[in-house]
Amino acid sequence: MTRKAWLLGTALIAAGVMGIPALLVVAWPDLREEVHSLTACYQLGRTGLRPVADEPSDRFLGKVQEFTARCRGGTAALAQRDTPWVDWSSYWGSGDERSLSDFRLLPINRLSRQQRGIDGALIDLEYQRIELIKFNLFDNYTYPNYVLGQNAIPGRSVRQWAAMRLPPDHPDYEAVGGAGEQLCTGELMRHRTLTGICNDLRNPLMGSTNTLFARNVQFEETFPELGTTELVRNRHGDRIGLLRPDPQLISRTLFTRQQSNPEACNQGLGSSSAGVPAECDYIKAPFFNVLAAYWIQFMTHDWFSHLDEGRNSAEMIDVGCRSRLDNGVERPLSAAEIAALGCRPGDRADRTLYHDIEPAPQFHAVGEGRMARAHRTTRNTNTAWWDASQIYGYSETSLQRVKRDPDDPARLLMVRRGDASGSGAAQGYLPVFEPGDPIHPTWEGQEAVAFPDNWSIGLSFLHNVFAREHNLFVDGFRRHAQRNPDADSGLRNPADPDRVIRYRDVTPDELFEVARLVVAAGIAKIHTIEWTTQLLYDEVLHIGMNSNWNGVFHDKDRLSRLLERIVVDRLGPSIHEDDHTTWWSVLASGSGIFGLGSERYADRPHLLSRSGRGQDIWDLRNPEHVNGGINHFGSPFNFPEEFVTVYRLHPLVPDLLEYRSWDDPNAIRKQVPVISTIRAQATPAIQSGGLGDWGVTLGRQRLGALTLQNHPNFLQNLPMPRLDSETRQIDVAALDLIRDRERGVPRFNEFRRQYGLKSLTSFDDFVDRRLPADSPERQRQEQLVVKLRDIYGQHRCDDSKVITAVQRLNGRPVTDCLGHPDGTLVDNVEDVDTVVGWLAESTRPHGFAISETQFTVFILNASRRLFSDRFFTSSFRPEFYTHFGIAWVNDNGPDGKVMEAVGPDGHEQEVSPMKRVLLRTVPELEDELRDVVNAFDPWARDRGRYYSLEWRPRQGAETDPAFAVAP
Repeated sequence: MTRKAWLLGTALIAAGVMGIPALLVVAWPDLREEVHSLTACYQLGRTGLRPVADEPSDRFLGKVQEFTARCRGGTAALAQRDTPWVDWSSYWGSGDERSLSDFRLLPINRLSRQQRGIDGALIDLEYQRIELIKFNLFDNYTYPNYVLGQNAIPGRSVRQWAAMRLPPDHPDYEAVGGAGEQLCTGELMRHRTLTGICNDLRNPLMGSTNTLFARNVQFEETFPELGTTELVRNRHGDRIGLLRPDPQLISRTLFTRQQSNPEACNQGLGSSSAGVPAECDYIKAPFFNVLAAYWIQFMTHDWFSHLDEGRNSAEMIDVGCRSRLDNGVERPLSAAEIAALGCRPGDRADRTLYHDIEPAPQFHAVGEGRMARAHRTTRNTNTAWWDASQIYGYSETSLQRVKRDPDDPARLLMVRRGDASGSGAAQGYLPVFEPGDPIHPTWEGQEAVAFPDNWSIGLSFLHNVFAREHNLFVDGFRRHAQRNPDADSGLRNPADPDRVIRYRDVTPDELFEVARLVVAAGIAKIHTIEWTTQLLYDEVLHIGMNSNWNGVFHDKDRLSRLLERIVVDRLGPSIHEDDHTTWWSVLASGSGIFGLGSERYADRPHLLSRSGRGQDIWDLRNPEHVNGGINHFGSPFNFPEEFVTVYRLHPLVPDLLEYRSWDDPNAIRKQVPVISTIRAQATPAIQSGGLGDWGVTLGRQRLGALTLQNHPNFLQNLPMPRLDSETRQIDVAALDLIRDRERGVPRFNEFRRQYGLKSLTSFDDFVDRRLPADSPERQRQEQLVVKLRDIYGQHRCDDSKVITAVQRLNGRPVTDCLGHPDGTLVDNVEDVDTVVGWLAESTRPHGFAISETQFTVFILNASRRLFSDRFFTSSFRPEFYTHFGIAWVNDNGPDGKVMEAVGPDGHEQEVSPMKRVLLRTVPELEDELRDVVNAFDPWARDRGRYYSLEWRPRQGAETDPAFAVAP
């Protein structure tokens, strides 16, 4: 019997059971499809929930059974099951209008196609997160504790580590308990500290400035260029190294933007000839704006840095433009090839700063030796918390760059500069660095901020916006205090927790610290529910990210019900607060992290309670209440090196900015080279145009798509006067590759396997098979495959060489042949650099500006940075934020919740937090923002009915010349 006949027979039997005439099933394809799908759903229901893997080689990989795919997405989902890419992106409801279906056989909402598809996608993502938390936490301080446990406590349940104590030479050593039990109290627990200590009261060092970056991959798989294990040698042979393949060759071949009129672009500098209008081609993302590109630079300045006050090691290293493969043999580049590529053999870069370079210590577990840390380690010279440290500082030196208003220390100093129009100008601009400020010489002339490196027009805009927001919060608080001077502010001093602090009693220093908490929480909220939901523009992630933020089982949203069902069905009464190895804590993150543990009730005292009865018994004097909402899952929180890697997003930035005026936004007045708005040049630019002009400029223009051959030209030729080289230039795109190699990031295919994603078996896997064979985009991808093969090469495979310990292929160990017959000429897909690989990923879920691989890194780390921060969990309380501050964060501002007149994509929605911030800080943008739903969607774009990616103008923007250009 053929498969088609078997399926028809199954459909007829199922139809008979449901009382549907067989002839109707045969004649009506939609009905036949639905009967097949519901039959598959019945089989899925009988099978039950999939088990969580016990070993990495048994992980989920994002691939479901055939009946699961059919239940959730019908034949469209089945078509993608044999690709390396995850299945959920083909489910019903996970794309635009074309993924929707009005067909419904049964009158049960939960069995509708959209419901099955979206619920199924959310469950798939939750399984991925469960296994990521289980298999991908590798801390450079405490990994032996994670494996072996500590004091008879299983490793994943350990909450306190000796390595996270403050050392004897720390200035707060005695204040936290010295050589005894360390516990943060008093002022150290009251606010966000400068260096990030005492976020966790019992692990004061965790996440603080100068602690070691963690890893998400097995230590043995870090630094593959060293070739230290048999698996690594089998995987790469002798084909990779710090300069192999050549990073500048990769940059100029795979990263360079192709220009239809090179003279008009002039390598990103603007037109080189009089009378030739400036124009630089780039591949545009239709649903994301340039403001979003600068937003992520603003965020990363808060999260991580490898540099010491803008410096790396004094030692200089070569950065390539040396060699290429020729028939599998490496040879030097000729002078003609160098000229054609445009690369520079004379470029040099400063070597990465390392903390540990000696061989890693070993320990034994289950009869085998393991590494206690990575081969080499690096320090995060910023705090790891979402604490707005780029604004407020992260070290004593950076604090000296933060200017507070001498007339009102609760406020940040803002000054009147320039003569730009717009009512927001009265709020002022950040001052400029002065002689004597502790800065690197290249920062002279810039606005004074804590983290001034890599300064740009976008950073200038956002720093000024959030400095104004800080001051507006202070002003709003003061007005509230004038109206209610004797009311309880909610704020408490841990040294005297019973004393009520009235609004009139709050000091300027206390108010400054409260404002920092509120601004940091607002920034985190914007990133979670606004920036990320536009970066990942579909219904699945809209629900997932909003559920992440909104509190445990808050409002009984769809994901909350799903997770409740899983918890009850799977774990039942075995769940309890002290068991941090169960699914409970993981699943709680899916239905809301923010505010976790911030309420305690006598009848429901566990930390997951948000709806108990009677009086809230949360107590500032109880460290388990203050600290109890956090969960590190047995591994101290810091950012992993792999998280840094997936934020290499340089293609987002165009070479030219389409400059507009806020009072005539449909006109592009000039093309401004981005390179003319960096470092000290950003300051006069922001001053002359004002935040209004630059807001509409960055808000309307589409950013660059994250794909190959789309890096900015100017970044490949960036002047770097501080470098001691003959060129005093650097190719930033090539340097990205070198930094990943220096910091031990695995190459792309093993990187995917380490995160529980399927292996690619050839370069052809990068081509999106969903595209028609004759489509221009598919042809572009196929041409890029040729270039990948040319740069990375091929070899005759040896099927006896096993290349990984974390995955199997068709039930067998993954070998050098990647499933091909022994001796086959195979692509060197194992050697592809991680950044190259995820830029080459074209098969992505609908509306994803980033790749599936990048997103998987986010699934793990985006949750952890909320889960581990007590100021976002159990310390999100009036005792720290004040009642006024809590309301400001929850309501996106001081005026209560404000709803959009027309909700996006079928949702009712509050006016988004970033839109509210812009309306307060740049009020001249009110008319422009009126129809904007998400501040990171191009402001003049019509969003359509359901996650449309079309590039068409909204009403009133029809004359904008940007819409005369194809997307």
